Amino acid sequence: MGYILLVLILIIAILLGAVILVQNPKGTGLASGFESAGKIGGVQRTTDFLEKATWYLTIALFVLCIGATGAFSGGSTDTGGFEEDEFVAPVPTEAPAPMQEAPAN
Repeated sequence: MGYILLVLILIIAILLGAVILVQNPKGTGLASGFESAGKIGGVQRTTDFLEKATWYLTIALFVLCIGATGAFSGGSTDTGGFEEDEFVAPVPTEAPAPMQEAPAN
């Protein structure tokens, strides 16, 4: 499930980048190629479509990213670190007695 979300996120991110690059900050963008048709009223519709597509893709990307974090975390509360009860107190050990040499005969 998580990998499907990742693929969708990738597709939406690419589409969002394309839609943003098609737009022109001065408002002409893709519509500038259709200036003759603009007199009929097509320019405003193209600009509205690109703006709406940007917002819809942005919202979809946001929702999918939030969903992907839930899918990959798996609802686990494990922090990946050590818990307090995992530490074991060191066991005191006695130092071995030094070896005594056998008496020489």
